Amino acid sequence: MSIYLPIAEMSVNLLVLLGMGAAVGFLSGMFGVGGGFLITPLLIFYNIPPAIAVATGANQVIGSSISGAIAHFKRGTLDFKLGTVLLLGGFAGSALGAYVFALLRRLGQLDLFISLLYVAFLGIVGGLMLVESVRAIQRSRGGATATLRKPGQHNWIHKLPLKMRFRASKLFVSAIPVVALGAGIGFLAAIMGVGGGFIMVPALIYLLKVPTNVVIGTSLFQIIFVTAFTTVLHATANQTVDVVLAFLLMAGGVAGAQYGARAGQKLRGEQLRALLALLVLAVALRLGFDLFVRPSSIYTLTPIGGA
Repeated sequence: MSIYLPIAEMSVNLLVLLGMGAAVGFLSGMFGVGGGFLITPLLIFYNIPPAIAVATGANQVIGSSISGAIAHFKRGTLDFKLGTVLLLGGFAGSALGAYVFALLRRLGQLDLFISLLYVAFLGIVGGLMLVESVRAIQRSRGGATATLRKPGQHNWIHKLPLKMRFRASKLFVSAIPVVALGAGIGFLAAIMGVGGGFIMVPALIYLLKVPTNVVIGTSLFQIIFVTAFTTVLHATANQTVDVVLAFLLMAGGVAGAQYGARAGQKLRGEQLRALLALLVLAVALRLGFDLFVRPSSIYTLTPIGGA
């Protein structure tokens, strides 16, 4: 069953897009990530233009994140105060990212820049997460108690000024790294079409020592508003949001996120991190492979003004 995408200017299979949305939504609910790191490459692999894939992929993240955040809110594993501070930086980062996105598009370097960012970020984050999670699993099997997340454990970040207390996360930490983290996630959301959960989750766990059960819900909460803001920026400034494509992906994502949240409760924290790390690395390797493989069509024709 085919459907025409007006902004992407191409026909696609309806069931394939619904399946993509459902799969990404499932992962969103399970791991606490928006799923943009996966849906954007999947759309590119499906021959959706990268500019459309980035802008529309960010929009799809909203639906699955709302569904997953509601599930965590009902369980009381969402820190609204921490999420709000993250949003302050996220809005600023998104505005800067949308400007850089438009600039790269005018220069004709957007596709290459997006691929390089994905390979670099996913490779680094996935590799670090995999190493740590494997060590945690080995310690658990050996009878040792994992000491990864200790609320109140101090490092150099906790010595910074402007401290705030986040009771739900049992933290007393400076607002500076929280805002900076939000700004970085907002920038990536605009450039890569991601919610940033694949960076947000490990950063909150390893740098700020936020408990894992609170991290997932808080990450999804922040992703909702940052990706919504990013979508508005892309729609108004770059005209690269395909509403039909976004609706189909969102419809599948909302349903998948509920099942993912339930599945995530059946696995331990280190197992979840290991699975997420393997998934992140797989996407990075696939994108990296495409950078060196000779394309089937060496030359393409596109209008000078845009997609």
